[in-house]
Amino acid sequence: MSSLAKQHYTAEQYLALEREAEYKSEYFNGQIYAMSGASKDHVVIATNLIGELYAQLKGRPCRVYNSDMRVRVKPTGMYTYPDVTAICGEPHFDEQGDTLTNPTVIIEVLSTSTEAYDRGDKFDHYRRLESFTDYVLVAQDKMQVEHFVRSGSSGDQWLLTKISSPDSALHLISIGCTVALRDIYNNVEFPSA
Repeated sequence: MSSLAKQHYTAEQYLALEREAEYKSEYFNGQIYAMSGASKDHVVIATNLIGELYAQLKGRPCRVYNSDMRVRVKPTGMYTYPDVTAICGEPHFDEQGDTLTNPTVIIEVLSTSTEAYDRGDKFDHYRRLESFTDYVLVAQDKMQVEHFVRSGSSGDQWLLTKISSPDSALHLISIGCTVALRDIYNNVEFPSA
C-alpha cells in the first residue's frame, strides 16, 4: 500500500474523490493509498470463493460481496476493499449506501506486496468491528488457508485454524457455509518446487 501524496484528506474528501475515481484507493488517518492490481491466481481464488459462498447463501438473508464493496471500520476511520466480504442479516451502509459498515466475514487473498499488512495492521483495524467474527487469509502460492475466529466472552481472543489439505474445508459457522479447499483453489496452478 503506497500513499498517493502527503496531503492530508478528510474522510469526506476521500469519499468524494473515490466516488468519482476510475480506480480504487484505501483511506486511513488522512492519507489515500492507491491499490495495485491483482494477479491471475488472486482473481481466480477470489472468484471461486465468491461463487461457492453465493451458491450456499442464495435464498437466505445473507450476502457476499466482491472487492468492489468498500468497507468502513468506524472505530479507526479506515476505508478499504476486502477481496471477499460476507454478512448474514441486515447489512448496514453509510449515508450514500455504497460503504458497508458491519461485515461478518472478511477474506483476503495474500500477495507478496500486501501479506504483512493483511496479517498485521489491517487485521488490527478489522478486529475493532463488533460485527466481525471471521478473518480468512488465503495463500495463492500454495494450498493454505488461515482462518481466525473471534472467541471468548470479551470478544478480543481469536482462534487460528490452518487448513492445507485438498480434502479439508473452510467452515464459516457464522454464516453457515463450508468451502472445500479443492474448490477454493480450482483452476490455480502452483509454482513447481
